[in-house]
Amino acid sequence: MTTTQAVSRARQLVEDAGHIASPPVIYQRLVEVINHPRSGAADIAAVIGEDQGLTTRLLKVVNSAFFSLPWKVDTVTAAVRVVGTQQIRDLAVATSVVSLFTDVPEDLLDMESFWHHSLACGVGARVLASHRGADNVERFFVAGLLHDLGRLVLLLSAGPEMREALLMAQEGGTPLLECERATVGTDHAHVGGVLLTQWDFPPALREAVRLHHQPRLARQFPVETAAVHLADVMANAMAWGRSGEARIPDFEPCAWNSLGLDHALIPLILEDAERQIEAAVHLVAGR
Repeated sequence: MTTTQAVSRARQLVEDAGHIASPPVIYQRLVEVINHPRSGAADIAAVIGEDQGLTTRLLKVVNSAFFSLPWKVDTVTAAVRVVGTQQIRDLAVATSVVSLFTDVPEDLLDMESFWHHSLACGVGARVLASHRGADNVERFFVAGLLHDLGRLVLLLSAGPEMREALLMAQEGGTPLLECERATVGTDHAHVGGVLLTQWDFPPALREAVRLHHQPRLARQFPVETAAVHLADVMANAMAWGRSGEARIPDFEPCAWNSLGLDHALIPLILEDAERQIEAAVHLVAGR
């Protein structure tokens, strides 16, 4: 299977997924509002406020240990002003994406465990970025949360082949990524990259998702890709949920080198991640 063939197959599967091929409506509206020269925090809050469930989840997370603010934030407008426009947009989009995938067959994948793993990967990437001193760590969170989104598309568009891939991975211990390629003709990383490209998501998110198993190939956004790769390995090693993978993904040392962090920070990173996972659970709850 060549890369061209894998991408072509991925595009076909995304198209076959129906409504999933279109980006979340709230993303399009938030981008439009944020890009308007006269928009402000109240305008952004108005878009989010149309979804009461989203508003409630965002305020719970903003007031949790995820941000550890010294005071309580009571409105989305205040949250935008305190946390930041881009950060609130990213959190809103992340939780909205979760609600798109309600039709995945539960007999093929435990969705509660899947979103737990995805959340853990997002939080892990955020924590790694934070220790590195990166700007807008929420973009790392979104990349981690969405890293396995392609697997859900595969389950929706190629259910029988994915059933075979899951069984192959569980019985033979083969990486699920390789089983997907053997049975479907592409893998979840390629599908995720194609999906986010079709949604017109930022290039950093697209590369991090597409190459989270191959961070050595990242050219434009090696730090974001490395953070997602490490967070994925970490989440699997700590058994923070499962995305169908029967084993811990292969670790590429170059990813740690890309982040430039001291190995002595690992215990603190794990501690911070575990605390923030519990605090951020509202973003994927009640979908």
